[in-house]
Amino acid sequence: MASFTCSQVGAAAAGGASPFLGYRRRSGPGGAIPSSSLFVGRRLAAVQMRAPSRGVRGGSALRVTCEKVVGIDLGTTNSAVAAMEGGKPTVVTNAEGARTTPSVVAYTKTGERLVGQIAKRQAVVNPENTFFSVKRFIGRKMSEVDDEAKQVSYGVVKDDNGNVKLDCPAIGKQFAAEEISAQVLRKLVDDASKFLNEKITKAVVTVPAYFNDSQRTATKDAGRIAGLEVLRIINEPTAASLAYGFEKKNNETILVFDLGGGTFDVSVLEVGDGVFEVLSTSGDTHLGGDDFDKRIVDWLASNFKKDEGIDLLKDKQALQRLTEASEKAKMELSTLTQANISLPFITATADGPKHIEATLSRAKFEELCSDLIDRLKTPVNNALRDAKLSVSDLDEVILVGGSTRIPAVQELVRKLTDKDPNVTVNPDEVVSLGAAVQGGVLAGDVKDVVLLDVTPLSLGLETLGGVMTKIIPRNTTLPTSKSEVFSTAADGQTSVEINVLQGEREFVRDNKSVGSFRLDGIPPAPRGVPQIEVKFDIDANGILSVAAIDKGTGKKQDITITGASTLPKDEVERMVEEADKFAKEDKEKRDAIDTKNQADSVVYQTEKQLKELGDKVPAPVKEKVDVKLQELKEAMYNQSGASAAGSTPGAEAGPTPGTGPAQNDGDVIDADFTDSN
Repeated sequence: MASFTCSQVGAAAAGGASPFLGYRRRSGPGGAIPSSSLFVGRRLAAVQMRAPSRGVRGGSALRVTCEKVVGIDLGTTNSAVAAMEGGKPTVVTNAEGARTTPSVVAYTKTGERLVGQIAKRQAVVNPENTFFSVKRFIGRKMSEVDDEAKQVSYGVVKDDNGNVKLDCPAIGKQFAAEEISAQVLRKLVDDASKFLNEKITKAVVTVPAYFNDSQRTATKDAGRIAGLEVLRIINEPTAASLAYGFEKKNNETILVFDLGGGTFDVSVLEVGDGVFEVLSTSGDTHLGGDDFDKRIVDWLASNFKKDEGIDLLKDKQALQRLTEASEKAKMELSTLTQANISLPFITATADGPKHIEATLSRAKFEELCSDLIDRLKTPVNNALRDAKLSVSDLDEVILVGGSTRIPAVQELVRKLTDKDPNVTVNPDEVVSLGAAVQGGVLAGDVKDVVLLDVTPLSLGLETLGGVMTKIIPRNTTLPTSKSEVFSTAADGQTSVEINVLQGEREFVRDNKSVGSFRLDGIPPAPRGVPQIEVKFDIDANGILSVAAIDKGTGKKQDITITGASTLPKDEVERMVEEADKFAKEDKEKRDAIDTKNQADSVVYQTEKQLKELGDKVPAPVKEKVDVKLQELKEAMYNQSGASAAGSTPGAEAGPTPGTGPAQNDGDVIDADFTDSN
């Protein structure tokens, strides 16, 4: 997962030594390895290697609270929230009446923020300011997302640190992916608060099992920006197993096959009698339903370019319409053998408007995606191999994620496991339900459930020659820790820099850098004398922390992480304050609009009754009522924020009267598109 790189600072730097650590073992009697050496250039630094401390094999301590802890599945395309109700996990229905919420955030030209279904509906007419599939960018460097950036209609740029920023021209601002995810989380929590009739501030949030340290930390930051205390980050396949095996008493070995919108995970677990032990996990964070959609988009665009000579992929509105039509066709092909794709007025030339009319068969779709289907095989085989199991050892196969509805995917699972997948769980909801069970454990509502998860990727150090030396291997049970004791490589050396990596490849360049840790304040001494213990801890969330102690003085060294693709603390604090500020403004706007709508209803009902009663109402009474109605009308339209009525302030509400075309479906959007051309 990470690796050490030591550079010479101070006196060591003056010596001009190479900045990389070497890793050398000396065999003792009987082949034992009593010690190891780190060397810098020609200088040797004595290092005594400790045996890794064993991971804590046991559930984390229960955190008893009075407050309900919800479970949130923060997905690439859709998200869901669930809570324990009456001893069972229950999916929360959102403000629009749906059980899942699109993970989409948009800003209108007036600066109004939309979240969820209402944001998704207007994506075609506002592609540059509508953010979707943001999970693919969270906790990652710009250099890691070149392909993903080409698949979205909004601008993806990098900041001064090389981190990903999402450009929003409507309000002249660049967002971190964490900020957009935070807005989705805030809506989910607000919906849960209304559904449960109590304020929710604590949650368990799920992430793909193959998320690295930066992505997990960034997800936790998103929760904090949303005003949430994220008590636990758990892996999505593990959450699915919690929902599946919550009330099962018999021991079973299950394989969870989780193909979501943007990520793919496979986990093998032993489940039974309240114990959920992850044996292994594998996956691909660059493979999901979006990639299947992209194959249809490319097929449509390629055919159109061949026929018309126009590249639709360079037109952001056309790209958004192609993406939505492709997703719809993919879903239809799960039940039908062919899908019709109709996109009138997709673009226009001097000869007039151009349209797309195409028929995509299931066989052609499977041909387009054949390499993606093949990529699903390796993680399954790796997970079984790491768990030291064969397919005959599996009792059940659980499908998670909407993309597992693709017939070719289901057929592949049957071939790989020799089993028909279990269909008793809803693949769209099972992860949030499992997260709710874990939330119930932390809140003290659920007893006798022990979760033993694993770290998906190895943690190691960069050593001489750009080699990664693994310290904590993948599939180590969490939480876990390992200590290394090392010394200086030069006389008078007071600092050392360590590069920590995460991954499974042999060389540094092929792994993910978690960050650089610079240890300062080492007392000047001859080389080999200082004994610095560096301890790596991976907590139950799968998040890494590092501590260093000078064993000679007992002084704890301060460690600052640099180069990690996560937000600095001060930036997170700023975003938290900004989110709180906008939440208050949104509430004020919403209250103003609710008041205006109530007043509008009073005016309508009163005028209706006056009309129905006619002459039965005494003239003086009618005159008095008319005066009051007029005063109310004037107050309504002079009220601050009244002009926003009918839009959805703060992106929190569902459709409201007067929302206009943004509420309608494809046909009206097509008309809007034509007008804009």
